[in-house]
Amino acid sequence: MGLITYYDFEDSEAFVFDHYIINQVKEGAVIGTKHNTLLHNCIKKHFSGKNLVYISNRARSYAVNPLVYPKTKKIPNLVAIAIVANSPLTRQNAAYEGEFFDKPYQIFDNLRAAINWSHLQLEAEEKQSFKNKT
Repeated sequence: MGLITYYDFEDSEAFVFDHYIINQVKEGAVIGTKHNTLLHNCIKKHFSGKNLVYISNRARSYAVNPLVYPKTKKIPNLVAIAIVANSPLTRQNAAYEGEFFDKPYQIFDNLRAAINWSHLQLEAEEKQSFKNKT
């Protein structure tokens, strides 16, 4: 594993790893298009030419405008989204949001499971990409 890059944005904290981003939104924030722009810029900077998975670690209470997902799915190297939800309401909200995203999207109880799934998604995408080239 390489270096971890940390960002303290206005509405969230992002931890950028080699193959995924873990984002933790701050209490009471509303995630909308501004957050999408920050995400897109971060991806362009750290993941140019390689795939990634976005992991949302939902440790705090906040709101997500589900209309950000159609724009998010247009990020070409974003392979999947993993949500870590630690309450029934958070899981329910995440399940609703998943209806707006047509790439792999999964909800987990803990961060380790989300990271493991992320690696599987990236491997599957790499295999599919290789098959498409041959």
